[in-house]
Amino acid sequence: MGWSRIVGAAALVAAALVVLPTSAGAVDNRQTAVVSLGDSAMSGEGAGSYEPGTEGQNGNWCHRSTQSMIHQTTLAERTFNLACSGADSANVSLADTTHYTEGSQARRLIDLARQYRVTTVLVQVGANDDPRFADTMVDCVAAWANPFGPSCRSKLATEWPARLAAMAPKVETALRDVRSAMTQAGYAASSYSLVLTSYASPVTEKMDKVLHGPQGCPLRLPDAAYGRTVAVPQLSDALRGAASRSGAKFLDFSRATENREACSKGGNSAGEWQRRLTVDPYALVTGGLDAIGIHLAQQSFHPNAAAHAQLGRCVTEFVTGGAGTARCLEGSDGNLHAVA
Repeated sequence: MGWSRIVGAAALVAAALVVLPTSAGAVDNRQTAVVSLGDSAMSGEGAGSYEPGTEGQNGNWCHRSTQSMIHQTTLAERTFNLACSGADSANVSLADTTHYTEGSQARRLIDLARQYRVTTVLVQVGANDDPRFADTMVDCVAAWANPFGPSCRSKLATEWPARLAAMAPKVETALRDVRSAMTQAGYAASSYSLVLTSYASPVTEKMDKVLHGPQGCPLRLPDAAYGRTVAVPQLSDALRGAASRSGAKFLDFSRATENREACSKGGNSAGEWQRRLTVDPYALVTGGLDAIGIHLAQQSFHPNAAAHAQLGRCVTEFVTGGAGTARCLEGSDGNLHAVA
């Protein structure tokens, strides 16, 4: 082979080396997005400003708020909230379920993940499984209303560990299905962050000893103490284990609203990050007679809009910080921060 041919062949090889990497990996021009899945705490229940069609219309009580924490993050160009108030792990999974007229959240995630480049999937679920958090709150209110009966914590303390043990594998199934949904949409596990969060305690024993009931927190103080210091932290620990076994990151919200729980500020709710007992007559306008019952008080004891703004801030810090686990705690500046 002459020098001219050698030089020519070398030029072709060099050109190939320059061209191949560019052509092998196509540029993804889709808008980036973060997506949330889960229950009322994630949908934005209690934050108000609910998306049209989710306030009881045609049986849809998902109460997805435009102010929910996912919309308060600054992680991507678009934010999507698939969470629905009252959802359990099966509703998040790929199972063929229907909740408040809506099907599987993971299945809807597949379509979004194909249309957008999803960088983070945020999940908050488990409280509506065996822990039956909403029913437990109702039981504790009933115990307050009957001062001669047993406390709600007396029964709960004997049942709570078993409830959490039964919940954990259901959450793990939901997380595996979220992973499967992303795989079906063409994602490698390393190409996005999957984050499971826990729940913030809605109440505290640090309330007015006499007037906390009329102020909107009809709970016995020892019951509230058990919830804040035992039940909610144990729920968080169970969820941390589920995240670890599923290969998901974990963000602990259990102390996120500490000293800002419902009724913690006495007669004035300003500065609180949790809703007090709330009866919303407007639910009769949007949901008709279907609102009679639990839906009238559906927003009670949930993070409000101020809390969601702070939680979204903490989620952003956590994901951008790159840690595998952290907890959201209020700093000296009055804002929540992700503390590894």
